[in-house]
Amino acid sequence: MRPTVSVTTCLLASLWAIAAATSTQGLYDLVKRRIPSHCEDFVFILDDATRANGTELFNDEYSISTSNGSIAIAGTSPSALATGLRRYFTDVAHEDIYWFIGSRLDQAASPLPRPQGTITGKSIVPFRYFFNTVTFSYTTPFWSWEDWELELDWLALHGVNLPLAWVGFEKILLDVFQSINLTTSEIIPFFSGPAFQAWNRFGNIQGSWGGELPLQWIDGQFQLQQKIVTRMLDLGMTPILPAFTGFVPRALVDVYPNATVVNGSQWEEFPTEYTNTTFLEPSDALFSELQNRVITKQIEYYGNITSYYTLDQYNENDPFSGDLSYLRNITHGTWQSLKSANPAAVWVMQGWLFTSNADFWTNERIEAYLSGVEEDEDMLILDLFSESQPQWQRTDSYHGKPWIWNQLHDYGGNMGLYGQIANVTINPIAALANSSSLVGFGLTPEGQEGNEIMYKLLLDQAWSSAPIDTASYFRNWTRTRYSTSNGTLPEELYNAWEWLRQSAYNNTQLTSNAVPKAIYELAPNITTLTGRTGHHPTTINYDPQAVLAAWQNMYAAGNAEASLWSNPAFKHDIVDITRQVLANAFLSTYTTLISDWNSTSTNTTAVRTQADTLTKLLTSLDAALSALPQFSLAPWIDSARAWAGNATNSSAIADFYEYNARNQITLWGPDGEINDYASKSWGGLVGEYYLPRWQSFLDYLVSVTPATYDASVARAGVEAVEQEFQDAGSGGVGVRTEGVREVKDVVESVVVPALSDLRVL
Repeated sequence: MRPTVSVTTCLLASLWAIAAATSTQGLYDLVKRRIPSHCEDFVFILDDATRANGTELFNDEYSISTSNGSIAIAGTSPSALATGLRRYFTDVAHEDIYWFIGSRLDQAASPLPRPQGTITGKSIVPFRYFFNTVTFSYTTPFWSWEDWELELDWLALHGVNLPLAWVGFEKILLDVFQSINLTTSEIIPFFSGPAFQAWNRFGNIQGSWGGELPLQWIDGQFQLQQKIVTRMLDLGMTPILPAFTGFVPRALVDVYPNATVVNGSQWEEFPTEYTNTTFLEPSDALFSELQNRVITKQIEYYGNITSYYTLDQYNENDPFSGDLSYLRNITHGTWQSLKSANPAAVWVMQGWLFTSNADFWTNERIEAYLSGVEEDEDMLILDLFSESQPQWQRTDSYHGKPWIWNQLHDYGGNMGLYGQIANVTINPIAALANSSSLVGFGLTPEGQEGNEIMYKLLLDQAWSSAPIDTASYFRNWTRTRYSTSNGTLPEELYNAWEWLRQSAYNNTQLTSNAVPKAIYELAPNITTLTGRTGHHPTTINYDPQAVLAAWQNMYAAGNAEASLWSNPAFKHDIVDITRQVLANAFLSTYTTLISDWNSTSTNTTAVRTQADTLTKLLTSLDAALSALPQFSLAPWIDSARAWAGNATNSSAIADFYEYNARNQITLWGPDGEINDYASKSWGGLVGEYYLPRWQSFLDYLVSVTPATYDASVARAGVEAVEQEFQDAGSGGVGVRTEGVREVKDVVESVVVPALSDLRVL
């Protein structure tokens, strides 16, 4: 059978690319994956003279033009070429690639429009960084290769050239610990479950509640990591691989009784069984030996693919001693172990410890700790929360160590509409002008949940020497996101995003400094739910009417242009804004209910009516969220169970993985140690967890007065719901599987009546 023309041209383009410049092959492969009918339209020209001359850190450049009828993209690196490719699509073809709705590049007009003249771009920093260590637990733990393919293409097209690559590290540790005579049965109890591995890697927790980590998981994740790092390299990215931190199984001291170890502090009130991890001091010769084995094992499995290694020893745990010489010796010994294992090694460290444990990390101690790395260029520090709590000023730019300005934005994968448009455009430019050791901009979200425009904004800022004009940026975003063949959109869409830009995305009240949490996601109570600030605020720092106006404009746009209801971006966004409108309404109604209930002249009928309104809001919200898989619980559970595959005892393994998935987004710990930290506004979770918790609480509340209220009774009813949900993966209530309704149908038949009942429409 003869291949089709598109496949033939793809093959010819690939062969031409191999002959012309092997390092551009990844770009041709990306085109083949995402827009296979247009393989012949692009020519990639790599001009890497700067790198060939031995300059390690340089700012990338690209140009886009028409050459011999083709779209010619030239650049100084594969990352520059990928950025130029996206710039062509956003500025010329008006399409893009997204987290939740996937790639829309294949929706571009055919034939592809050619650029008018030459478009150029130049980065203002050498590095564009991505990931937080905990993103690998809050967002990606159960991802398939298909999920990772979309993510890696997204990263490449947005110019990311320095991503973390944590997947499968347990395989490395298992092999290394076995090589020093620890048995598998001594090692496995050290590892945490799939949804909690980030904190095991950080040394916060050890072990796994609900069952031990299966070897099947370790092998499967390792195979996935081999694909991930290969694709990262193909797309011009340098993976940051894990190094040996010093955290070891407790059994190590049985095999090496003379090893110099200390036990870490308790983390988040977890039982000692699961915390107080054992730390091998870098001064011990065994530390350097294990470091060498970890680095060597990764080179054996992946090749000598990187000089960058992530290594965090005191994430939310204080060092054993605050003595300045002790702190310096810790980093000096760790640094020497890295350089011994790989002379080119650069230690990448999250600077979160200086924020989270600021009471311990005085300026004097920070300077002593960093001084142990005697060559500044051998360390790269991530100023993890630069938009809200930057540490680079108080540390004198980390005392000369290279560092990256990051937007953290989101804790635990919370889902409120939120952003700081001024801080992520003006502040990084100001930092670049005031710090000679700033070498990159990056994104460090704990969870990758919504608000995608804020992440794109900072990565695009890395290519603009002046702060981006956010009014123009949001308008261009709207034009591209809902792209139509004739290029026209209802003005209401632009109005909707302008309302959002000036409200939810323009937070300046930094006592509430990250994505807000809806109070219906919190265990019900009569106090402590409202007015929260910090990293999980429940305060609304904008006029809720502004987000309602955004919703009204979105809905009006759908009525004006019916085709929008079949546009995946529009469907995603109207559900997301609906979620926020209903969350705000829930907060307002709850506040009124509690005020009325506490009143000495309480009208019990009014309180009952308000309680009914709260449950109706959750029912309506659950229906709206369930209309799309990205807002649903089922894919999270299904992807967890899928990792059991066809393994022996696969049903029991799948139950364990599901328990991990359920526990993380609810109790987060064997006994709810950080309950509701990673809560999600997901269809199914709202209906099967939050709604029953609130029904139990509200039924009790309306039956008592403030004088007879017993918090332990109220909590007992809520706790029973929480435990039932934990057990559901072992034959309990399960996740609903009924058919998904169309977004338009749900909005018109459920959401509009709900908002009308609230008298907000």
